[in-house]
Amino acid sequence: METFNPKKEIENITSWIRDWFSANGPTATAVVGISGGKDSTLVAALLARALGKDRVFGVIMPNGEMADIEDAQEVVKFLGIRNAVVNIAEAYKGLVESISPVLALSEDTKINIPPRLRMTTLYAIAQSLPGGGRVANTCNASEDYVGYSTKFGDAAGDFSPLSEYTVTEVLAIGDELGLPAHLVHKTPSDGLCGLSDEDKLGFTYATLDRYIRTGICEDPATKDSIDRKHRANLHKLLPMPKYERGKEV
Repeated sequence: METFNPKKEIENITSWIRDWFSANGPTATAVVGISGGKDSTLVAALLARALGKDRVFGVIMPNGEMADIEDAQEVVKFLGIRNAVVNIAEAYKGLVESISPVLALSEDTKINIPPRLRMTTLYAIAQSLPGGGRVANTCNASEDYVGYSTKFGDAAGDFSPLSEYTVTEVLAIGDELGLPAHLVHKTPSDGLCGLSDEDKLGFTYATLDRYIRTGICEDPATKDSIDRKHRANLHKLLPMPKYERGKEV
């Protein structure tokens, strides 16, 4: 297996971002949600490197109180990018209260509403910025493989710089970029259910990444769990199916 070279990958991603914006938004600003976690921190840093900090707009979106809001604020300060805080608490409360008389919302539904409201917020800001905006997706290959994202929430976006990189590779890129280690290596959590990513998944990202890159997973139960999650969540990665006019079925 080819040795991962984070320095080379940083150059490749940076070049790709510049080319994408040249073709899809020469005057546009990159808009990215900032959670204070590794993925949004890396994406924001790569965008600032590729486009310049003046063309990056970070949005911090607590749902009421945000336990790690100081981390998110540290990211935008460290990178020197324009930013805003938009609290989605009232929007979340209003939507839940509007739907509840019609249908009892499951706990998983309530967990997935905030990411979708955040994506709505990012697109509202992007559409209103002078010169327009393009929304960055911040998912990585490990999360995508097992569906650890919200469809039309954090899984959405106009372009995706990290979706080909596992968590292990993302960490290496973050270290190479010289980003604060406590942000890059902090315990990953969705900030929604109170559990770490690995606790909720039932296996470590190191185990998942090794399986993705090599196909090796010694524990049959873990392998089965990864495979089941991957199959169940493929719909999040594939284009929306459409009926092909005139095709016999």
